[in-house]
Amino acid sequence: MTPEQRREMIVRAALPLVVEYGTSVTTAQVARAAGIGEGTVFRAFGDKDALLDACMAEALRPDDTLAHIESVSLELPLAERLIEAAEAMRGYLSRMGAVAGALAASGGLRRGDPTAPAAREGESREEHLRRGADARQASMAAHQEVLAGLFEPERDALKLPPDRLALAFQMLVLSAGRHPGALTTAELVDLFLHGALTSG
Repeated sequence: MTPEQRREMIVRAALPLVVEYGTSVTTAQVARAAGIGEGTVFRAFGDKDALLDACMAEALRPDDTLAHIESVSLELPLAERLIEAAEAMRGYLSRMGAVAGALAASGGLRRGDPTAPAAREGESREEHLRRGADARQASMAAHQEVLAGLFEPERDALKLPPDRLALAFQMLVLSAGRHPGALTTAELVDLFLHGALTSG
């Protein structure tokens, strides 16, 4: 196993513990969950803060969500495609929120920007925050691009170009939340595609 594979394995084992315990999680708990010795955790990450930063960075990675959206069959009706995409995005937001919320509630996320990648050695706060903003912008653009692909089969029937609709849909999903009483994904997609008025 390469050092990078070992780090990934440790982070995968740590994530559910971080959600449960926040910054109170111990490296001994993580080591047990990963089936390794505690010293291996420290060799891979140096200290617990570096491990927690890696967990937050992993929770922020949109790769799986983007791959899921890209894999949605264009043979499905548009509403079904958008429901699948919105469910994937809501799942991503829920996972990210669970990790960020657990860390924030237990005193973590000290850097003030939970979406910024872990600080690099010798990096100023401004550079660190700018890198975080760039990462968020890149993630938003990547989501918009894969969402636009879902609209392509209906391009000739659309009121706006696919990229504009993708941006609007993305903003709607991001703002919808999961609070009690929130619209279901099917309701959200129906509202997006058909508006608020009944026919007639």
